[in-house]
Amino acid sequence: MSPVLGWVLAVVAVGVGWQGYGWPGVALAVTVIVFWLLLQFSRALRVMKKASDAPVGHVDSAVMLNAKLKSGMTLMQVISLTRSLGSKVSDSPETWAWSDAAGARVTLTMAGAKLQSWALTRPDAAE
Repeated sequence: MSPVLGWVLAVVAVGVGWQGYGWPGVALAVTVIVFWLLLQFSRALRVMKKASDAPVGHVDSAVMLNAKLKSGMTLMQVISLTRSLGSKVSDSPETWAWSDAAGARVTLTMAGAKLQSWALTRPDAAE
């Protein structure tokens, strides 16, 4: 969900709560908003805890990761998919990389906090 849409829905919920029930309705709307934010925070912590157990920038299969990626994914979704924190390649453009034991590497380019492009590089067979 986009942050703008989320905040618009929160304001609408508070407005509807006020119109329908007055201050108790506002309290209910604020309670629901805080609960939603806590769920998002809990999800982020769970993903990061799982990722902390693996080596940085390592995945079991870079080829499988390449097949599962889709444009528009957030970094949190990619970290959840890889179960590993990526190694940062560069800041501009924001680039992250994951590699596997065979030497294959997936490099992701993020733009506006969304996955814009990615590339799979495999080691040469001659090596």
